[in-house]
Amino acid sequence: MDLDTRRRRTALFLFFLIPGLSVASWVTRTPDVRDQLGASTAQMGLVLFGLSVGSMIGILCSGRLVSRFGTRPVMGGGTVLITVSVAVIGLGAMASSTPLVTAGLVLFGAGMGGGEVAINIDGAEVERITSRTILPTLHGFFSLGTVVGAAIGILCTAAEVPVQWHLIVVAVVTTVMFGYAIRSVPAGVGKAPGGPKTRDTADGAAEAKVWRDRQLLLLGGIILAMALAEGAANDWLPLLMVDGHDMDPALGSAVYTGFAASMTIGRFVGGFFIGRLGRKPVVRASAISATIGIALVVFSDSAALASAAVLFWGLGASLGFPVALSAAGDSGSGENSAARVSLVAMLGYVAFLVGPPCLGFLGDHYGLRTAMVVVLVFTTLAIFLAPAVGSRSSSKVAVQPEGERSRERCE
Repeated sequence: MDLDTRRRRTALFLFFLIPGLSVASWVTRTPDVRDQLGASTAQMGLVLFGLSVGSMIGILCSGRLVSRFGTRPVMGGGTVLITVSVAVIGLGAMASSTPLVTAGLVLFGAGMGGGEVAINIDGAEVERITSRTILPTLHGFFSLGTVVGAAIGILCTAAEVPVQWHLIVVAVVTTVMFGYAIRSVPAGVGKAPGGPKTRDTADGAAEAKVWRDRQLLLLGGIILAMALAEGAANDWLPLLMVDGHDMDPALGSAVYTGFAASMTIGRFVGGFFIGRLGRKPVVRASAISATIGIALVVFSDSAALASAAVLFWGLGASLGFPVALSAAGDSGSGENSAARVSLVAMLGYVAFLVGPPCLGFLGDHYGLRTAMVVVLVFTTLAIFLAPAVGSRSSSKVAVQPEGERSRERCE
């Protein structure tokens, strides 16, 4: 691996770390935000619906934006929205303003929905260049960010640090990280050749083709299920433990930290098991683990057992998203790779960002524990869809003409 590729990979680590740190920072403070807003579970669901709105905007625009401008500006713009949104959420909590917190979540969703799709396309490109399975590790940095963010959130909650100061500091730190990382991302990756009309025609043809691909749709089913399992925990786990298992807020945040830690471990060691066993058994085992963990959280009345089961939930949810992306990237003989990764990533982020707020409406009527049955159904389905990822143990290298490789280095 040459120096430029190594720096690019490090930059992608930071681009995954930033949203993880950001999302955990406000998720661990959701009980405090709820109290400052004086919101019920249904009202918090409406607030979180702002995340869904922003996410859909970002997701629906991401593929076309990458095709027109390349991954670099889309990644950069999305990350800037994330850093700004964290500060806006903090200011909204300080002002007890539900509209301002909702606006912050709209910005966060747009940044995640658009930027993260581009980051995954860039990560799949690095995977092909290096012939190494790195997407699980890249997603591991997202989980590492959630661990660090959750730990800081617990300390701030215990120390009664005002939400606004906590989140503003996080926004400043992530802005500095972004400024360092963006310099190492090359221009032009994922950008379709030709002028706007040519690109629009190519985009339409590529999208039509990938939507007819049966394997890609099955991969989409896996990523929908596992991303929903991850997103549901990120949005609701602290409140699920507080309201569903009668824990105090600090302990509920600690359980969420355990979930994030198990996600991180699963993603950092996942490459080893994929290399030894292949994708299919690893994804199937992951889906089984997530299903067992969620079932115990939902149906067990023991807070201690539910807390332990969260570790199975986290380990199980850790690999479905990145492994399905890897499988999408090298399916179809490498043809329309960016379009294939974009489609699967978009489906994943729909589930990750849009699905969990919808659970709030179910939670208000039936309780959060009962609402998680929906997630349980999807992870059970993923067990049977696991063969779609294939048996490949590492990503294959995309063969680029020497001129293209030289041009990418120059850019």
